[in-house]
Amino acid sequence: MQTNQKRAVGYWVATGLFAVAFLVSGIAEIALVPAVVATMRALGYPAYFVVILGVWKVLSVPALLAPRLPRLKEWAYAGIFFDLTGAAASHAISGDPLGRIVTPLILLSVAAASWALRPPSRSLRFASPIPESAQTVASFEAVAAPAWTKP
Repeated sequence: MQTNQKRAVGYWVATGLFAVAFLVSGIAEIALVPAVVATMRALGYPAYFVVILGVWKVLSVPALLAPRLPRLKEWAYAGIFFDLTGAAASHAISGDPLGRIVTPLILLSVAAASWALRPPSRSLRFASPIPESAQTVASFEAVAAPAWTKP
C-alpha cells in the first residue's frame, strides 16, 4: 500500500471512530440520558448545558464527514478540542478518577489524528495576501541600528 493510501485509510479510520463516538455521546446528551445528566451535574453543570453540548456534537459529525467545507471543518475540530480538553479539566478539578480524566484525552488524540491526516481537499490552505515580491523583511539590526551607524 502506498503512503497516500495509508494516510487516507488512517484518516478515515480515525475520523470514523471519532464520528461514531461523538454521534453516540451527542445523542445521549440530547436525550438527557439519566447517567449523562448525573455525570454533568456532579461536574457542576446544569442540565440544559448537556443538551447544548449534545447538539454541537451531533452537528460536528456531518461537518467532519461532508466533502470539502474546509473552514467549517476547522471550526468543528476547534470545538472538539475545546469540548474534550474542557471535559478532561472538569473531571480533574472535580477529583474524578484518572480513567475519567484520560478518556477525553484519548478521544482527543483520535480527533487530532483525524485532523493531521486529513487530505488537502478537507483542509484550509493559507495563502499570503502579500505578494511574494513584497515579502522581504528587513533584519532587526538594519531597522534598530542608530542613524549615525548606517553607511
